[in-house]
Amino acid sequence: MNHIINQLLQHRSIRKYKPDTITEDQLKAIIGAAQKAPTSSNMQAYSVVAVTDPDMKRQIAHLAADQQYIDECPVFLLWCADLHRLQYACAPVEEVTIPASTEIFIIATVDAALAAQNAVIAAESLGLGTVFIGGIRNHPQEISDLIGLPELVYPVFGMCLGYPDQEPTQRPRLPLATVLHRERYSTETYTEGIEQYNQELSQWMLTRAGGTRESNWSKEMTGRLRSRQRTHMRSFLENRGFKLE
Repeated sequence: MNHIINQLLQHRSIRKYKPDTITEDQLKAIIGAAQKAPTSSNMQAYSVVAVTDPDMKRQIAHLAADQQYIDECPVFLLWCADLHRLQYACAPVEEVTIPASTEIFIIATVDAALAAQNAVIAAESLGLGTVFIGGIRNHPQEISDLIGLPELVYPVFGMCLGYPDQEPTQRPRLPLATVLHRERYSTETYTEGIEQYNQELSQWMLTRAGGTRESNWSKEMTGRLRSRQRTHMRSFLENRGFKLE
């Protein structure tokens, strides 16, 4: 083990923050580290919008299911898949039309996710905490209008950033054997591994809910997959110029 792996193994989502500000140097270092993440064909098809204005954060928090930690964190980062900038890059050579392609949509989305994870690692190395916010996709058009996102840019997720004001216990993960496959995909470990994980997560959830909530991974995922969430996303993406063909 080394200090980087140890840091990664200690990751926790932080949902309560101290009022201490994030310096400009810290923010630049975090985004600079994010830029070093792998990117498909050097497209760098993402952008980050840093929001510190209290009123803006309050509006975003309301649109993202009233998650108060968005309002409380000193910096909120909006991670966007961005194909718009590529048009500027190509302009000195020729005017191009971004192709209607599911593949290029995937490239931009993955680029944003890889960069954001680098940012998490960098932030934690500075003693900061983060939590990803998928709730911005509840009202993606309103978020896009508020932030001024142009066509061919969409908000993938948000991220709260700040100094932790809590010490949450770490959420268990699936056993390694149910995730790591050797040479070929196999389901041999699934029954035993998922049962083990159900028990571990059930115990963890009881501690989080003050002993009043009894559930497990299988129950949580069943409920999650029963409900169709954010069905507006495809039409939203197509309206922003992402043609999923």
